[in-house]
Amino acid sequence: MKPIIVWFRQDLRLADNPALAFAAKSGRPVICLYILDDDTPGEWKWGGAARWWLHHSLAALDRSLRRHEGGELVLRRGRTDEVLPAVVEGAGAGTVVWNRCYEPHAVARDKALKRQLTEDQIEVESFNGSLLFEPWEIATKEGKPFRVFTPFWNALRAKAEPGKAHPAPRKITFCAKIKSDTLADWGLLPVKPDWAKTFDWTPGEAAAHGSLSSFLENISNYAQARDIPGEDGTSRLSPHLNWGEIGPRQIWHAAKSHEHGRSDGAQTFLKELAWREFCAQLLFHNPHLPEKPFDAGFEKFPWRQSEKDFATWTRGQTGIPIVDAGMRQLWQTGWMHNRVRMIVASLLIKHLGIHWKHGEEWFWDTLVDASLANNAANWQWVAGSGADAAPFFRIFNPVLQGRKFDPEGKYVRRYVPELNSVPDKYIHHPWDAPLPPPDYPSPIVDLDEGRMRALKSFRSISKG
Repeated sequence: MKPIIVWFRQDLRLADNPALAFAAKSGRPVICLYILDDDTPGEWKWGGAARWWLHHSLAALDRSLRRHEGGELVLRRGRTDEVLPAVVEGAGAGTVVWNRCYEPHAVARDKALKRQLTEDQIEVESFNGSLLFEPWEIATKEGKPFRVFTPFWNALRAKAEPGKAHPAPRKITFCAKIKSDTLADWGLLPVKPDWAKTFDWTPGEAAAHGSLSSFLENISNYAQARDIPGEDGTSRLSPHLNWGEIGPRQIWHAAKSHEHGRSDGAQTFLKELAWREFCAQLLFHNPHLPEKPFDAGFEKFPWRQSEKDFATWTRGQTGIPIVDAGMRQLWQTGWMHNRVRMIVASLLIKHLGIHWKHGEEWFWDTLVDASLANNAANWQWVAGSGADAAPFFRIFNPVLQGRKFDPEGKYVRRYVPELNSVPDKYIHHPWDAPLPPPDYPSPIVDLDEGRMRALKSFRSISKG
């Protein structure tokens, strides 16, 4: 029998993996393949933090496959449109299967590959392994994609439950060993300097399920706890979900079955999963979302150009405590609390007047959970130019946000130790303290002046 190739992408797991299940069920010799494509133009290449995660996730997947007799993950590097056909030919494969990706460049690539392989008499099958529903399955009464989240959420809830998650295949017949790259030779990990040495993550399918189990124990408190950055109130599932170490169907049904999913926390969490679906749909139907404002009225927005201010923001040296804490958390852990992501984005876009694309690109390079759809949609949401966006004139005051969500400065003190001696009363505005900390910078911007400048810029395009 001709081998069947399972082309892994952002579905680095064995359970609830439709492509792998199809291949295992076929009874044919299976080749599990991952291709690192750094050469194809037009794609968003993985940032540094994402590449760190990818290295460890691929290693974990390979270990899982090796628990099956003859199992391994075959690694190849190069242009996908050259590497995949070469592996097919070299192995004499008759079928290639994969789980669909929905980013614009991935859709175009996969369509071209499917045509190419089909012309070569190779069978191709693709599956939905990364979303609850396909991007075209939830639409308005007119059949158009939603532009506002709440009706999207209502339409999603009105549909039948997402399909059940399936266990990993019990038996996989693997193809005889074929040539593979060595993961270490790909150089995905930072060396000089090793800026990831403080990352506190364990990538892989087993760790993903461990995180889910731990989170479900306290899911009833999620609605309130998720906004407190100094507490461990979020699921921390985003990188595992982004890399497909766990699937959305698995998470959805686990949350629904825990206490019957009736708590406010469970409902809020399910809504967050739906927001991920909404972002995926937005990008699928608006392929220029990462580069252009969803609201064309923002195309003439008078953005400031300041490399100095942007660099200060990236280093967490703005002199505004909760912003600096967030940016330092990002650098030290490859992740940032969601509430703080909104605060730091608002400061960059509105108080500093710097284009949201610069922030989007920085997050893409530094987040272990960097998702093209979520990243683009959420930056545009803060900017006021996206779908269902917060209006531009909604400008977060980072001092008030800090007081509300980190009143004792627990989060700030963790990442900005220069402020440890500052009383709680002044922790979010240390410049007003009787003895301001000498080794902490003054604010990069007067918050009132920055706000007024932002509103003036917004009025300039509103009148147009």
